[in-house]
Amino acid sequence: MTASDTQPQPALTQPDVREADRLCEHLQAVQQETSRIIFGQDKVINQTLTAILAGGHALLVGAPGLGKTLLVTTLGTVLGLDARRVQFTPDLMPSDITGSEILDEDTTGRRSFRFVPGPVFCQLLMADEINRASPRTQSALLQAMQERRVAVAGADHELPHPFHVLATQNPLEQEGTYPLPEAQLDRFMLQIPLTFPDAEAERTMLLATTGADQSAPQQIMTAENLIAAQALVRTLPVGEKIVGAILALVRAARPETTPDKTLANQIAWGPGPRAAQALMLATRARALLDGRLSPSLDDVVALARPVLAHRMALTFSARAEGVHLEDVITRLINRLG
Repeated sequence: MTASDTQPQPALTQPDVREADRLCEHLQAVQQETSRIIFGQDKVINQTLTAILAGGHALLVGAPGLGKTLLVTTLGTVLGLDARRVQFTPDLMPSDITGSEILDEDTTGRRSFRFVPGPVFCQLLMADEINRASPRTQSALLQAMQERRVAVAGADHELPHPFHVLATQNPLEQEGTYPLPEAQLDRFMLQIPLTFPDAEAERTMLLATTGADQSAPQQIMTAENLIAAQALVRTLPVGEKIVGAILALVRAARPETTPDKTLANQIAWGPGPRAAQALMLATRARALLDGRLSPSLDDVVALARPVLAHRMALTFSARAEGVHLEDVITRLINRLG
């Protein structure tokens, strides 16, 4: 570590603050417009926007009919992004996602190969039921998520910018699925659970979606606006207290480094450094969505579960004793004070 690593981050300049205020207004409007279409899922909307604003991908886990597909298509419209959807099935091939080369013949009879881009060449991709595809197909998508490009026939093809994947999983029906390996789950910044809406939200949804008039989302931002907001997120200052809390939380979630002996016996494996990076960016993005220019400890607490839930596993003995991962994460959060 050099001396520059320990220096405090510079404060935002006046132009930065004005730009932040302008983007905050756009982001507030995005949340309101999305909530007008998606009922009773304000927390899910906030966390999904947090992942996108932080430049990452999200894994949406919930029962059928909770609006996962509608959420992605709505966000694509509201954010002004080119959004596409791929339904994952066991027979889906990597080329069905990334694209392939075809043999063309021109008017002179000369033949040559031409690359035909697949659906991954978009700005917002919904990978519906990603765990239903074979590991080979999953790997092709996850490589694109990490490297922002695909390789076909030895040639690299850059993906559009921005590029985000919102993948879904159904936690109820697991027959015939291929669970994502831990290393691939780590590529997702947040794992976002979807629960059933409360009675009032479900009543509003029932009346709004079964009538003659159907509400359509309106575009609020553009891809250029989103790129500017993502760049701004990385410049927001983070206090030493927040940095310390993020490091303490992530290190306490590993059996090798946790100071809690009980947790050390309950956790089989914990989050790597990518979890701390995700939490750092996500807390900044959440603060900006809330109209603040610096994250707080509340942001760390709010995002601890979606950042850690898919990056940890319990030991067999802990599971046999009835310990749940949710209980372990709650204990980790309580350690922050």
